Amino acid sequence: MNGTDFNIPNGITALRVILLPLFVYLIFQHSQANRIAAFVIFSLASLTDLVDGYLARRLNQETNLGKFLDPLADKFLVLGAFITFIFLSDQIPIWMVLCILARDIFITLLRHLSQYQGAVLRTSRLAKVKTAFQMFSIIIILMSFMVLNVKERALINLNYQDAILSGAGRWNVAFNNLTAFLQGEGGDLIFSLSSFLPYYLMLLTTFITLLSLARYLFTNYKIFTGPIPIIRPKKTSLKHP
Repeated sequence: MNGTDFNIPNGITALRVILLPLFVYLIFQHSQANRIAAFVIFSLASLTDLVDGYLARRLNQETNLGKFLDPLADKFLVLGAFITFIFLSDQIPIWMVLCILARDIFITLLRHLSQYQGAVLRTSRLAKVKTAFQMFSIIIILMSFMVLNVKERALINLNYQDAILSGAGRWNVAFNNLTAFLQGEGGDLIFSLSSFLPYYLMLLTTFITLLSLARYLFTNYKIFTGPIPIIRPKKTSLKHP
């Protein structure tokens, strides 16, 4: 780290990480005002992802630290939101979040492996689509927390809890709620949408995330044929005096 690393773009990136604990604290509060504040903070933190990159290019302040921190801050923000959803909504099963977490850990390891080999990890538009859809899903789910009161949220959770205990599963509950909504039997519009939309958004997000992982593996398969630390380390030539 040197003096050039302390600049405005990197400061904005660091702010994204700093805002995460405040977001988590507010979203867990049983107050509509706090959950609205959590939604605003997450939205602002998401916007900083666009601002720091733009300023880094505009001010010619792109640094290796910024390139390292920016994707890391994104992962903290996204995974932090998804993990809170596990505790706040019984619609969202833990395996979905674990799939998203595992994908990010694997890609991070793959990126380090490519650097070890001196290669370039090839990305695709699907990775950007994945990130955009994750953000979209989080925003919509946060909106459902923001507009529903605590009693309505508890009622939806109880519906899913009863189904899980009876062995019916979340899929059946979400499908039944969707069917009722399409048939005009769901009652209040916001409540009806919130009873199935978070589940399907997370399901689709998980599918796109795993599809993005498969695309990474297909595009960068040659990395696995190169030197791998411990398993197949780089060959070093011995120099004789």
